[in-house]
Amino acid sequence: MSTPQNQQHKSKAEKIANFDPNGVGDVNAGLFGLPFSVDEAEVVVIPVPWEVTVSYSAGTANGPKAVFDASPQIDLFEPAIKDAWKAGIAMEEISEEWHAVSDELREKAEKYITWLEEGQPEADAAELQDLPAEVNAKGDELLQWLKQKALGYMDQGKAVCLLGGDHSTPLGLIHAMAEKHEEFGILQLDAHADLRVAYEGFKYSHASIMYNALQLPQVKKLVQVGIRDLAQSEAEMAEQSNGRITIFYDSVIKENLYAGETWKKECKKIIAQLPQKVYLSFDIDALDPKLCPGTGTPVPGGLEFEEAVYLIKQLVKSGREIIGCDLNEVGPGETEWNGNVGARMLYKMCNWMAVSQGKLKADF
Repeated sequence: MSTPQNQQHKSKAEKIANFDPNGVGDVNAGLFGLPFSVDEAEVVVIPVPWEVTVSYSAGTANGPKAVFDASPQIDLFEPAIKDAWKAGIAMEEISEEWHAVSDELREKAEKYITWLEEGQPEADAAELQDLPAEVNAKGDELLQWLKQKALGYMDQGKAVCLLGGDHSTPLGLIHAMAEKHEEFGILQLDAHADLRVAYEGFKYSHASIMYNALQLPQVKKLVQVGIRDLAQSEAEMAEQSNGRITIFYDSVIKENLYAGETWKKECKKIIAQLPQKVYLSFDIDALDPKLCPGTGTPVPGGLEFEEAVYLIKQLVKSGREIIGCDLNEVGPGETEWNGNVGARMLYKMCNWMAVSQGKLKADF
């Protein structure tokens, strides 16, 4: 995943001069077949292979590798962004250490969740009742590791994107944003609201990411788009938030579109709810599951690929700044399709974040 040895001694300018963006993607190069190192790139992707508390189907810890492996197949031309690839996107090495911890704890968590579902039989209580504390301690550690790593890149003026893993993974990055920005909003594209409190006893559950993010006072607004699978308690939390949480339900969006409203108008309503600085959190299951069948918890309905991209472009066109972003829940599944779609969305997100931060110029 690092830049090949023969490329390392070249300057970024030399690499740009020698790189053919129209050529066949180099599978031995970096993310998207690009020749840049993490030091040279304007946009750094931090992979987090973590899925300890997954409650439906596993695999998203392998999402970063699936996306990386598929990424050289993507054509780099972006019609609205001239020479988008030149800013440079690079991905860190995938941490084998965190992957191993995730695998070990997920196995234990699976046993624990089964134990809960079976009514907590006394026979297994001694072995399992303290597991949430162990998992939560590791979740704390992961949060701090990611926060410090992200702050290091942000101090260098780089734009940072996280690639999960399940949707619990970006909390450390959101904490880093809170340290750098006095206030910001979160735009969450997702099938699920993720507003549960310590779901199944796990503080850092994938189902709790937005509840946890809202504990940061810097997060002034949470706007959720595509939601179509949530608990009544989550809907009530949004209703009782005094406007801090706004949900754009998938069913309501669809009804408006069926009644003749345009997606452009829907996007305008969504963006109007957001402040100037926006953190973009993208759970791949926000998309129609035909686009991401391998994801952890697929739900019928959802956005088309270009609908999601259009919303991100309109957000940038509005003059708002995407201060950071994440893409989560890409499960490799049984074909390369999942990684392919994930890689394409990641490329769009990284480029439009770079435009919003003035690292690239777009022709709207």
